[in-house]
Amino acid sequence: MLQKFKYKLLVFGLAIAALSSACKSTSVSSKKTKGVVLQSQNFKHYVDYFNTMEDENLKFAIPNDSSWTWMEKNIPLFECPQQNFEEIYYYRWWTARKHIKKTPLGYGITEFLVDRSYADKYNLIACAVGHHINEFRWVHDPKYIEQDVKIWYRGNEGKPMNKLYKFSSWTADALYNRYLVNKDEKFLLDLYPDMVTDYAVWEKDRQRKDGLFWQHDVKDGMEESLSGGRKVQNARPTINSYMFGNAMAIAKMASMKGDKEVEATFKAKADVLKQLIETKLWNKKSEFFETFTEKDTLAQVREAIGFIPWYFNLPEQNKGFEKAWEQIKDEKGFSAPFGLTTAERRSPRFRTHGTGTCEWDGAIWPFASSQTLTALANVLNNYNQSFVAKTDYFKQMELYVQSQYYRGRPYIGEYLDETTGYWLMGDKERSRYYNHSTFNDLMITGLVGLRPRADEKIEVNPLIPQEKWDWFCLDNVLYHGNIITILWDKTGEKYHKGKGFRIYKNGKEIAASERLEKLVGE
Repeated sequence: MLQKFKYKLLVFGLAIAALSSACKSTSVSSKKTKGVVLQSQNFKHYVDYFNTMEDENLKFAIPNDSSWTWMEKNIPLFECPQQNFEEIYYYRWWTARKHIKKTPLGYGITEFLVDRSYADKYNLIACAVGHHINEFRWVHDPKYIEQDVKIWYRGNEGKPMNKLYKFSSWTADALYNRYLVNKDEKFLLDLYPDMVTDYAVWEKDRQRKDGLFWQHDVKDGMEESLSGGRKVQNARPTINSYMFGNAMAIAKMASMKGDKEVEATFKAKADVLKQLIETKLWNKKSEFFETFTEKDTLAQVREAIGFIPWYFNLPEQNKGFEKAWEQIKDEKGFSAPFGLTTAERRSPRFRTHGTGTCEWDGAIWPFASSQTLTALANVLNNYNQSFVAKTDYFKQMELYVQSQYYRGRPYIGEYLDETTGYWLMGDKERSRYYNHSTFNDLMITGLVGLRPRADEKIEVNPLIPQEKWDWFCLDNVLYHGNIITILWDKTGEKYHKGKGFRIYKNGKEIAASERLEKLVGE
């Protein structure tokens, strides 16, 4: 009886929190639904078209007939001369909205629209929570992702959901990165104890004696890989990089909290993992981070997961690690006609596991593409190196855009053939609108280059080569409580704000340059 009473109190508390969040977010977004430069109505035609593409057999919190109203209130606006970039940008917001689901505890965000037998309550799956947080941090109304996270960590009578630990995660890192966008310290620190507990669970269940973490490839969400197996306990670059990122994030939360002992403890955990990853997972011969097998040998195959350490800025500079990135330009490596493969193409085992059982033996997965592109943006922003450049980032973003079509229409699914672009599960209902990757976060933080940070400087470093586009604009970005506008106008004739690259805060220009280059606004 006592447990049931506590649970009812929890449900009531979450409902009150949801109402409070809704009221707070409405007061922010209702005043700021129009961009400083762009007019939202100019992009409604995309949504009108998307709504005609399907019969909408599945409807959840925000059905198609409400999708534009929701998008107009919640998303940054984007415009560029390359129509497919623009179309997929709005398509990915349109599809993300489909996954918002009302539950008795508030809003949840699903991975599949159709029910899956291995999902938790409310059809929630933990595999892509980090992606969901990073994508939804740009949505003006905070309640969707906040309630989703609280369901995961407190939705089981105040405890974590039963299947939270079914998949590896980088939730603490994603939550801290979300804080860098909205500066909501109260929400972040409310989750701080949950993140400390979360880390301890992974240490208990998955840490080896040498300090590395092991994981089955299927519980990384990457089954049928070349380096592992569904039951093989390997120390993979995925979970070890995630735990490094989580430790660093928890240390920063502890610092904000004033808890110096916990801060020092988690910094030390991160330092140990960094050293282990750089020494045990780095293959000097292949010059790549590889899986360290349960037999304590390197897997001797390059996989896209070897780029994940840079997702968290883990590898030390000037030690030669960045040379690994040459592999994204090599057709024997990861470079393919429709994007970046999940295993190196030179491997004799490349694409040998068949099709239809979620193989990560080489085909292109948006999950991995978005991780690799996030990591690549970090390399281009935070590392001094000569192996990759803006042109490489733009090329891969362009291929990522081009891959998100199926039979002539926008589409996002599970995985695709690297040479034909054919979606391998494209005709299955489960694959449609698969919410298992980021795209708009890459557009904002990578391509346009708004780099979230804890101080009040606004840093923008576009990864668009100077000669590619004569103009573009990202508008209505809610950042640190302000509306940010970023635009490039080579001739000054598109937006009539003058020639060059400009940043505006609440309509006031705060930085400008004649060239498309890094800007920092005070």
